[in-house]
Amino acid sequence: MNTRIFFYRLSDDARCQSREFEGPAWGASGVGMPKRILVTEVNWLGDAVMSLPALRAIRRTWPNAHLAVLVKRDLAGFFDGARWIDSVIPYTKAGRMRGLADTAKIVLKIRGGCFDLAILFPNNFRSALWAALSGVPARAGYIRHRRRPLLTHKVLPPREAAGTHQSRYWLAMIRSTLGIEIDSERPALDVEELHRDRMRKWLRAHRCRTEAPMIALAPCAAFGPAKEWPASRYAELIDLVVARGAECVLVGTPGERTKCEQVAQGRDGATVAAGETDIGDLIALLSICDGFIGNDSGCAHVAAALGIPTVTIFGSTDPSRTAPLGPKVAVIRRAPECSPCFARICRFDHYDCLRSIHPKEVVEALERLGAFGALAG
Repeated sequence: MNTRIFFYRLSDDARCQSREFEGPAWGASGVGMPKRILVTEVNWLGDAVMSLPALRAIRRTWPNAHLAVLVKRDLAGFFDGARWIDSVIPYTKAGRMRGLADTAKIVLKIRGGCFDLAILFPNNFRSALWAALSGVPARAGYIRHRRRPLLTHKVLPPREAAGTHQSRYWLAMIRSTLGIEIDSERPALDVEELHRDRMRKWLRAHRCRTEAPMIALAPCAAFGPAKEWPASRYAELIDLVVARGAECVLVGTPGERTKCEQVAQGRDGATVAAGETDIGDLIALLSICDGFIGNDSGCAHVAAALGIPTVTIFGSTDPSRTAPLGPKVAVIRRAPECSPCFARICRFDHYDCLRSIHPKEVVEALERLGAFGALAG
């Protein structure tokens, strides 16, 4: 399909035709008081949590603007409790010919919103293309993947980005492109009460002792085995948690349920919720837990942002870049010479960075954070 024809066919919306495709002259810096802002969100749960400080800074800068987020459909529930977001635009994007139809739908949705400003958190080419094809006049983002011509407010990623926390990556972008001042770097996650009520009912139906502290475990990681502490260690961990008078709930995606069931098999005080929750339910479930233990994964970022005691086990990745942010966080890491390698699979097939971590030190770290309350010690 010819790109130029494609653009003009999708831009035939009388409500928005007064906007200039090349970008408005809003104040001396090029951005003044946009009335309608679209933020294209990142594609992974952990990244979504780490992008929250930047998203909140955008809201504080333009408190009276309509703020919308464009996000993958399976992550849309992440914003269920965020009343400060005016609208959520979920999307799906398939490959090949079906992907062209999905792109057309996405562009039409964006164009229908008549946005003045699009802020692009992902670095990919397509997020900039969607905003440009939709006729959003101001488009801010990092110059990556040959998308420089599609952006009106642009900057190269800072050289120091490789050595700082990922959350600062998006903060640096909105500061450099739009002049947005930053007053907080800590994520703050909202919970939808309807989800919380549903998960309380679910726990009452599945737990053995409803009065006991509840510790969430996330034994899986989408990245690969180089992020996953061995399942046998999680099984030992359950025994240690139960010995302290608490219970465990294992969380994860539908595809992770089998592994969670294997970890919990034959152990009293362990309930499997993996595959029973969407993103909104997961956030709510973690919010009513007394503590969390898991790999470097999206669940760990959610737990930390909710403020519950959170212990995260790191393998091939670097906590200086992606450690969960929150008031009660402990990171456990063993760093052999080959770490961090950022590989999905250990090239030496020993996974020493993970196997050298023992369940006793993990549960003791959680205990020091106060997860067991009066039962501690």
